[in-house]
Amino acid sequence: MRVAVAADHGGFRLKMAVTGWLKEAGVPYDDLGTFSEEAVDYPDQALAVAEAVRSGACDRGILCCGTGIGVSIAANKVPGIRAALCHDTFSARAAREHNDANVLTMGQRVIGPGLAEEIVRVWLSASFQGGRHARRVGKIAQIETKYCRCGVEEEK
Repeated sequence: MRVAVAADHGGFRLKMAVTGWLKEAGVPYDDLGTFSEEAVDYPDQALAVAEAVRSGACDRGILCCGTGIGVSIAANKVPGIRAALCHDTFSARAAREHNDANVLTMGQRVIGPGLAEEIVRVWLSASFQGGRHARRVGKIAQIETKYCRCGVEEEK
């Protein structure tokens, strides 16, 4: 499994803690930025991770910002991405098992590095349970298809 990781300036330190843990755990990852606490726009980092996951270059993604909210909203605009904001291990496990979340988002101003590392560990080790959950994830994909005109120019 390969993981795409990125953060804005508000999540930079949390991203560094997460990548440190990934390296220590032997989990391959691509660090897509940012590389300092200099201000950047979180949608850019969210898009980079979402596109890496959507394209198959990475199997999953992790995004950090101040709260985890902005990157979650932005990543979820990319078709096929199911980004889940998690600040506890119960939600992280459920996001994988029930929602097949392929992107995890967290907030540096909300949780500390120790808890973030535990959330990542739980999220990476959990598997989608399928069954009734697959039907529901399928319905999410149907909503996406209904409202997404991906690659189609708007009619005038």
